[in-house]
Amino acid sequence: MLLTLFIIVSIGFFVIRLMPGSPFDDPDYSPELVQMLEEKAHLHEPIAVQYYYFLRDLVLKGDWGISLKIAPSQPVFQVLKDRIPYSMALHVSILISIPLGMIAGTIAALHKAKLVDHVVSFLVIICISVPSFVFASLLQYLLAFKGGMPIIFNATGTTGEKWYSLILPILALSFSPIATITRYLRGELIETMSSEYLLLAKTKGLSRAKAIVRHAFRNSLVPLAPVIIPMFTHIMSGSLVIERIFSIPGVGGIMTKSINAYDHWLTIAILIFYSVINLATILIVDISYALIDPRIRLGGDKNG
Repeated sequence: MLLTLFIIVSIGFFVIRLMPGSPFDDPDYSPELVQMLEEKAHLHEPIAVQYYYFLRDLVLKGDWGISLKIAPSQPVFQVLKDRIPYSMALHVSILISIPLGMIAGTIAALHKAKLVDHVVSFLVIICISVPSFVFASLLQYLLAFKGGMPIIFNATGTTGEKWYSLILPILALSFSPIATITRYLRGELIETMSSEYLLLAKTKGLSRAKAIVRHAFRNSLVPLAPVIIPMFTHIMSGSLVIERIFSIPGVGGIMTKSINAYDHWLTIAILIFYSVINLATILIVDISYALIDPRIRLGGDKNG
């Protein structure tokens, strides 16, 4: 993970620093002031030297740099620290999506080729095909404009009022994960229920419900794990737009702003944040296999 993170950050650093323009481009700055600021930030040095100073400050001093445009003169780490909780709050949609998706997928599998299955499959196609920002706009119109719910995030309210204003963005981010889990679990359960070992379990006296719960459902979760866990990163990518629509002061809302404003240090810090989340979910996927099914072990023993 550390090696992969190092490569990602290195590539991101060079791409961002090679972008045309300077973070100190400002009509109010004199050429002398721009030159002084660039020398202070080592931007007048070759890019390899800039990279050395960046790694030195980050690794040895824990210095992420200073935001120049989005939050002038504030440490980048502090900017992220203030905004990360709002972005992570949107991940409550995962807690909603997993149980609802499993329930819908199980119902569809148990009623294969029946009316319930056709209705669930139709809704799954709709939820997967329609982007989250479209659902966000519909929810704003139906539940906020017509229903009286907060149309944007209430940043000045109490804790309860803030969570209440997060209901619509959380719902908007939940539809696609629910549909994805439903589709995969339905397919896995249908395949598992027709397997030989499940038929054998039924012949030994297990009822259909017990056979599905004890054997089919658990075995279906193994291929479902790499689908569910990366949804954390999927939601974070979707929150880039949702945060703008609902005026949520999260990390995603400043991602595009920092790039357009040439706020290099803030952009790199956001890149590190998203990269760590992505790599952590990949690790959790690998670990989850053994937790879901104890027969699976990474590496195994010497006797195989």
